[in-house]
Amino acid sequence: MPMYKDEVDPSLLALESRQEEILKRLYELKAAVDGLSKMIQTPDADFDATNIIRADERAPLTASTADLDNLLGKDYGALKDIVINANPSLPPLSLLVLHGLLCERYKVLSAVHTHSSVKHVPEHLLKCFGEPAKKQSRHEYQLGFTLIWKDVPKPQMKFSVQAMCPIEGEGNIARFLFSLLSQKHNAVTATLTDSWVDMAIFQLKEGSNKERAAVLRSMNTALGKTPWLVGSELTVADVVSWCALWQTESANAAPANVQKWLKSCENLAPFHSTLRLLK
Repeated sequence: MPMYKDEVDPSLLALESRQEEILKRLYELKAAVDGLSKMIQTPDADFDATNIIRADERAPLTASTADLDNLLGKDYGALKDIVINANPSLPPLSLLVLHGLLCERYKVLSAVHTHSSVKHVPEHLLKCFGEPAKKQSRHEYQLGFTLIWKDVPKPQMKFSVQAMCPIEGEGNIARFLFSLLSQKHNAVTATLTDSWVDMAIFQLKEGSNKERAAVLRSMNTALGKTPWLVGSELTVADVVSWCALWQTESANAAPANVQKWLKSCENLAPFHSTLRLLK
Protein backbone atom coordinates (compact mmCIF):
# COMPACT_ATOMS: atom_id res chain seq x y z
CA MET A 1 0.00 0.00 0.00
CA PRO A 2 1.60 3.35 -1.04
CA MET A 3 2.46 5.92 1.65
CA TYR A 4 1.26 9.50 1.32
CA LYS A 5 3.57 12.47 1.65
CA ASP A 6 2.61 13.38 5.24
CA GLU A 7 2.65 9.81 6.55
CA VAL A 8 5.59 8.44 8.54
CA ASP A 9 6.68 4.84 8.33
CA PRO A 10 5.72 3.16 11.70
CA SER A 11 9.02 1.27 11.69
CA LEU A 12 10.91 4.59 11.60
CA LEU A 13 8.87 5.87 14.54
CA ALA A 14 9.66 2.71 16.48
CA LEU A 15 13.35 3.05 15.64
CA GLU A 16 13.35 6.68 16.75
CA SER A 17 11.66 5.77 20.04
CA ARG A 18 14.20 2.99 20.66
CA GLN A 19 17.08 5.37 19.92
CA GLU A 20 15.73 7.93 22.40
CA GLU A 21 15.45 5.21 25.07
CA ILE A 22 19.06 4.10 24.46
CA LEU A 23 20.29 7.70 24.72
CA LYS A 24 18.35 8.17 27.94
CA ARG A 25 19.98 5.07 29.44
CA LEU A 26 23.42 6.21 28.31
CA TYR A 27 22.94 9.59 30.00
CA GLU A 28 21.81 7.83 33.20
CA LEU A 29 24.87 5.58 33.06
CA LYS A 30 27.15 8.58 32.50
CA ALA A 31 25.65 10.37 35.49
CA ALA A 32 26.21 7.29 37.66
CA VAL A 33 29.84 6.96 36.50
CA ASP A 34 30.46 10.68 37.09
CA GLY A 35 29.08 10.32 40.61
CA LEU A 36 31.32 7.35 41.36
CA SER A 37 34.31 9.22 39.92
CA LYS A 38 33.72 12.11 42.33
CA MET A 39 33.50 9.67 45.25
CA ILE A 40 36.79 8.00 44.27
CA GLN A 41 38.58 11.35 43.96
CA THR A 42 37.34 12.56 47.38
CA PRO A 43 40.28 12.51 49.86
CA ASP A 44 38.00 12.01 52.89
CA ALA A 45 37.00 8.44 52.09
CA ASP A 46 36.12 7.63 55.70
CA PHE A 47 32.66 9.20 55.98
CA ASP A 48 29.32 8.43 57.62
CA ALA A 49 26.86 7.19 54.99
CA THR A 50 23.82 7.64 57.23
CA ASN A 51 22.90 11.08 55.89
CA ILE A 52 23.24 9.93 52.29
CA ILE A 53 20.99 6.95 52.99
CA ARG A 54 18.37 9.13 54.64
CA ALA A 55 18.38 11.48 51.65
CA ASP A 56 17.94 8.57 49.24
CA GLU A 57 14.99 9.28 46.95
CA ARG A 58 12.77 6.38 46.01
CA ALA A 59 10.39 6.08 43.12
CA PRO A 60 6.76 5.72 44.27
CA LEU A 61 5.61 2.12 44.59
CA THR A 62 2.98 1.30 41.98
CA ALA A 63 1.42 -1.81 40.59
CA SER A 64 0.83 -1.08 36.94
CA THR A 65 1.70 -3.24 33.97
CA ALA A 66 3.60 -0.28 32.56
CA ASP A 67 6.01 -0.45 35.50
CA LEU A 68 6.70 -4.12 34.85
CA ASP A 69 7.27 -3.29 31.18
CA ASN A 70 9.87 -0.72 32.22
CA LEU A 71 11.56 -3.17 34.59
CA LEU A 72 11.40 -6.34 32.52
CA GLY A 73 10.81 -5.19 28.95
CA LYS A 74 7.68 -5.33 26.85
CA ASP A 75 6.45 -8.76 25.86
CA TYR A 76 3.51 -7.78 23.65
CA GLY A 77 0.77 -8.83 26.03
CA ALA A 78 2.29 -12.15 27.13
CA LEU A 79 2.34 -12.87 30.87
CA LYS A 80 5.77 -12.28 32.39
CA ASP A 81 6.75 -15.60 33.96
CA ILE A 82 9.27 -16.17 36.74
CA VAL A 83 10.24 -19.83 37.20
CA ILE A 84 12.33 -20.90 40.21
CA ASN A 85 13.83 -24.32 40.92
CA ALA A 86 14.60 -24.96 44.59
CA ASN A 87 15.53 -27.91 46.79
CA PRO A 88 12.90 -28.76 49.43
CA SER A 89 15.63 -29.94 51.82
CA LEU A 90 16.70 -26.28 52.19
CA PRO A 91 13.77 -24.10 51.13
CA PRO A 92 14.75 -20.54 50.12
CA LEU A 93 12.58 -18.70 52.64
CA SER A 94 13.55 -15.25 51.36
CA LEU A 95 12.02 -16.05 47.98
CA LEU A 96 8.75 -16.99 49.69
CA VAL A 97 8.72 -13.68 51.59
CA LEU A 98 9.42 -11.82 48.34
CA HIS A 99 6.61 -13.70 46.62
CA GLY A 100 4.29 -12.34 49.31
CA LEU A 101 5.59 -8.79 48.84
CA LEU A 102 5.10 -9.06 45.08
CA CYS A 103 1.53 -10.25 45.62
CA GLU A 104 0.89 -7.03 47.53
CA ARG A 105 2.02 -5.00 44.49
CA TYR A 106 0.87 -7.04 41.49
CA LYS A 107 -1.74 -9.56 40.48
CA VAL A 108 0.39 -12.72 40.58
CA LEU A 109 -0.45 -16.10 39.08
CA SER A 110 1.24 -18.48 41.56
CA ALA A 111 1.93 -22.19 41.14
CA VAL A 112 3.94 -24.89 42.94
CA HIS A 113 5.10 -28.09 41.20
CA THR A 114 7.29 -31.08 42.07
CA HIS A 115 10.01 -32.33 39.72
CA SER A 116 10.53 -36.05 39.20
CA SER A 117 14.01 -35.77 40.77
CA VAL A 118 12.36 -35.27 44.18
CA LYS A 119 10.77 -38.24 45.92
CA HIS A 120 8.87 -36.39 48.64
CA VAL A 121 7.91 -32.79 49.43
CA PRO A 122 6.30 -31.93 52.79
CA GLU A 123 2.70 -30.82 52.53
CA HIS A 124 3.41 -27.36 53.97
CA LEU A 125 5.93 -26.69 51.18
CA LEU A 126 3.47 -27.80 48.52
CA LYS A 127 1.08 -25.19 49.95
CA CYS A 128 3.73 -22.53 50.62
CA PHE A 129 1.79 -20.03 48.48
CA GLY A 130 -1.44 -20.79 50.32
CA GLU A 131 -4.51 -22.51 48.95
CA PRO A 132 -4.88 -22.26 45.16
CA ALA A 133 -6.98 -19.29 44.11
CA LYS A 134 -9.94 -19.50 41.80
CA LYS A 135 -8.75 -20.12 38.25
CA GLN A 136 -8.69 -17.08 35.98
CA SER A 137 -7.40 -16.45 32.49
CA ARG A 138 -3.64 -15.81 32.28
CA HIS A 139 -4.21 -12.42 30.68
CA GLU A 140 -5.91 -11.20 33.88
CA TYR A 141 -2.61 -11.44 35.79
CA GLN A 142 0.42 -9.16 35.67
CA LEU A 143 3.09 -11.65 36.71
CA GLY A 144 3.56 -15.42 36.78
CA PHE A 145 5.49 -16.96 39.70
CA THR A 146 6.14 -20.71 39.51
CA LEU A 147 8.14 -22.60 42.13
CA ILE A 148 9.38 -26.09 41.23
CA TRP A 149 10.71 -28.29 44.03
CA LYS A 150 13.67 -30.00 42.37
CA ASP A 151 16.92 -31.71 43.35
CA VAL A 152 19.26 -28.77 42.64
CA PRO A 153 22.38 -27.70 44.63
CA LYS A 154 21.21 -24.09 44.86
CA PRO A 155 18.10 -22.16 43.78
CA GLN A 156 17.87 -21.32 40.10
CA MET A 157 15.64 -18.78 38.40
CA LYS A 158 14.68 -18.09 34.83
CA PHE A 159 12.61 -15.12 33.82
CA SER A 160 12.46 -15.46 30.05
CA VAL A 161 12.80 -19.23 29.79
CA GLN A 162 13.97 -19.31 26.17
CA ALA A 163 16.18 -16.24 26.15
CA MET A 164 18.32 -16.18 29.28
CA CYS A 165 20.72 -18.24 31.35
CA PRO A 166 19.46 -19.03 34.85
CA ILE A 167 20.25 -16.76 37.78
CA GLU A 168 21.71 -18.94 40.53
CA GLY A 169 21.84 -18.48 44.28
CA GLU A 170 19.22 -17.32 46.77
CA GLY A 171 20.83 -13.91 47.26
CA ASN A 172 21.01 -13.12 43.54
CA ILE A 173 17.42 -14.21 42.92
CA ALA A 174 16.26 -12.18 45.93
CA ARG A 175 17.94 -9.07 44.51
CA PHE A 176 16.14 -9.57 41.20
CA LEU A 177 12.74 -10.11 42.80
CA PHE A 178 13.07 -7.13 45.12
CA SER A 179 13.96 -4.92 42.15
CA LEU A 180 10.45 -5.61 40.82
CA LEU A 181 9.04 -3.63 43.75
CA SER A 182 10.24 -0.50 41.88
CA GLN A 183 12.46 0.85 44.65
CA LYS A 184 15.50 2.77 43.42
CA HIS A 185 18.47 3.56 45.66
CA ASN A 186 21.61 5.62 45.36
CA ALA A 187 25.00 3.96 44.98
CA VAL A 188 25.85 4.01 48.71
CA THR A 189 22.55 2.44 49.78
CA ALA A 190 22.74 -0.18 47.01
CA THR A 191 26.29 -1.13 48.00
CA LEU A 192 25.45 -1.45 51.71
CA THR A 193 22.39 -3.52 50.84
CA ASP A 194 24.48 -5.91 48.72
CA SER A 195 27.01 -6.19 51.54
CA TRP A 196 24.32 -7.25 54.05
CA VAL A 197 22.87 -9.76 51.59
CA ASP A 198 26.31 -11.34 51.09
CA MET A 199 26.89 -11.50 54.86
CA ALA A 200 23.51 -13.15 55.37
CA ILE A 201 24.19 -15.83 52.76
CA PHE A 202 27.90 -16.54 53.27
CA GLN A 203 28.35 -15.85 56.99
CA LEU A 204 24.97 -16.26 58.68
CA LYS A 205 23.80 -19.27 56.65
CA GLU A 206 27.05 -20.88 55.56
CA GLY A 207 29.65 -19.55 58.01
CA SER A 208 31.02 -20.78 61.33
CA ASN A 209 29.58 -19.93 64.74
CA LYS A 210 32.28 -17.26 65.11
CA GLU A 211 31.34 -15.64 61.80
CA ARG A 212 27.65 -15.77 62.70
CA ALA A 213 28.30 -14.06 66.04
CA ALA A 214 30.29 -11.31 64.30
CA VAL A 215 27.42 -10.60 61.89
CA LEU A 216 24.93 -10.47 64.76
CA ARG A 217 27.08 -7.86 66.50
CA SER A 218 27.24 -5.80 63.32
CA MET A 219 23.49 -6.08 62.86
CA ASN A 220 22.88 -5.03 66.46
CA THR A 221 25.04 -1.93 65.96
CA ALA A 222 23.34 -0.96 62.68
CA LEU A 223 19.85 -1.51 64.09
CA GLY A 224 20.69 0.71 67.05
CA LYS A 225 20.87 3.62 64.58
CA THR A 226 18.09 2.86 62.09
CA PRO A 227 14.91 0.71 62.20
CA TRP A 228 16.02 -1.39 59.21
CA LEU A 229 19.46 -2.65 58.24
CA VAL A 230 19.95 0.03 55.58
CA GLY A 231 18.11 3.12 56.76
CA SER A 232 14.44 3.83 57.32
CA GLU A 233 12.97 1.52 54.67
CA LEU A 234 12.76 -2.25 54.26
CA THR A 235 15.26 -3.60 51.71
CA VAL A 236 16.17 -7.01 50.36
CA ALA A 237 18.92 -7.08 53.03
CA ASP A 238 16.25 -7.30 55.74
CA VAL A 239 14.41 -10.09 53.90
CA VAL A 240 17.48 -12.30 53.35
CA SER A 241 18.95 -11.65 56.81
CA TRP A 242 15.68 -12.39 58.61
CA CYS A 243 15.34 -15.70 56.80
CA ALA A 244 18.98 -16.64 57.45
CA LEU A 245 18.57 -16.05 61.20
CA TRP A 246 15.53 -18.30 61.42
CA GLN A 247 16.99 -21.04 59.22
CA THR A 248 20.16 -21.21 61.33
CA GLU A 249 18.14 -21.10 64.58
CA SER A 250 19.96 -17.91 65.60
CA ALA A 251 16.88 -15.72 66.04
CA ASN A 252 16.09 -16.61 69.65
CA ALA A 253 19.63 -15.84 70.84
CA ALA A 254 19.94 -12.55 68.93
CA PRO A 255 20.81 -9.33 70.83
CA ALA A 256 18.21 -6.71 71.80
CA ASN A 257 18.18 -4.48 68.72
CA VAL A 258 18.05 -7.52 66.43
CA GLN A 259 15.15 -8.96 68.46
CA LYS A 260 13.20 -5.72 68.02
CA TRP A 261 13.92 -5.77 64.27
CA LEU A 262 12.81 -9.40 64.01
CA LYS A 263 9.44 -8.43 65.49
CA SER A 264 9.15 -5.51 63.05
CA CYS A 265 9.69 -7.94 60.17
CA GLU A 266 7.15 -10.41 61.53
CA ASN A 267 4.52 -7.67 61.80
CA LEU A 268 4.48 -7.69 57.99
CA ALA A 269 2.18 -10.34 56.53
CA PRO A 270 4.66 -11.95 54.07
CA PHE A 271 7.16 -12.58 56.89
CA HIS A 272 4.48 -13.82 59.25
CA SER A 273 3.08 -16.34 56.76
CA THR A 274 6.60 -17.61 55.92
CA LEU A 275 7.42 -18.01 59.62
CA ARG A 276 4.53 -20.45 59.93
CA LEU A 277 6.36 -22.81 57.55
CA LEU A 278 9.11 -23.20 60.15
CA LYS A 279 6.76 -24.29 62.93
